[in-house]
Amino acid sequence: MSTPLLGYVDRPGVLHGLSGTTKLIVVLAVILSAVISSDLRLLTGLALLSAIAWALSRVRLADLKVVLSFITVFMVLNSVAIFLFAPGYGEELFASRHLLWDGPWHWDLTAEQLVYQAGVAMKYLAVLPGVLLFITTTRPPEFASSLARIGVPYRFAYAVSLALRYIPDIQREYRIISSAQQARGLDLSRRAGLGRRLRNLAGVLLPLLLGDVERIDRVSAAMELRGFGRGRGRTWLITRPLRGRDIAVILGAIALVAGTVAMVAVTGERFWDPWG
Repeated sequence: MSTPLLGYVDRPGVLHGLSGTTKLIVVLAVILSAVISSDLRLLTGLALLSAIAWALSRVRLADLKVVLSFITVFMVLNSVAIFLFAPGYGEELFASRHLLWDGPWHWDLTAEQLVYQAGVAMKYLAVLPGVLLFITTTRPPEFASSLARIGVPYRFAYAVSLALRYIPDIQREYRIISSAQQARGLDLSRRAGLGRRLRNLAGVLLPLLLGDVERIDRVSAAMELRGFGRGRGRTWLITRPLRGRDIAVILGAIALVAGTVAMVAVTGERFWDPWG
């Protein structure tokens, strides 16, 4: 069986050895820093840290090729849409204009617009790799216990854990149903036209959806029979105590947020203006 679209990757690396709580705090710190400041220099640094963390994790790009392809397409479409609908926002933001290309109508490419859109793209590169690494290096039960450990209600934490746990199962069932339907003559290959493939895909998705609804009903009934949710708290099967390196990483995450807040407070600006 191939690697799941999005789930735990059992290839132990440096990040696998950290507590789920530690990794969750780091991800939240990176997201918070990217929200507080849109400084291109900070975002570039965060993106580089994400690249280093990815290299240390031993998670391959091929493990998440579908998700990464979707994110890449979304980033490209987002950049194109920004330029089409707001080509002059960079000029308004930095209150200057340095023309790079005199385009048709109002689609002039300026250095200000380029810096602004580079910051938007860098925000994705700074945040999304960390989120993906957290999911791929943390087992779903430990994921749930990490959420509960930082104060998230355990009902919500358990729901998130179940969702991640069932992603590989759903992918496996999709392959089984797809193979069975193709054996019956349903053409899902590239030889068929796009319209026909989309119509035939309904023959796979409908039984998959019905099977998932039935599974949800069974799991809900089983959890209700066991009294899930009646207590104020619960214990967790998989939880990892914080060790020295966990404390060091958490302190680094806190320092990152504090440094970002201090930088914005001192400069009084969320964006870096190279011409200011």
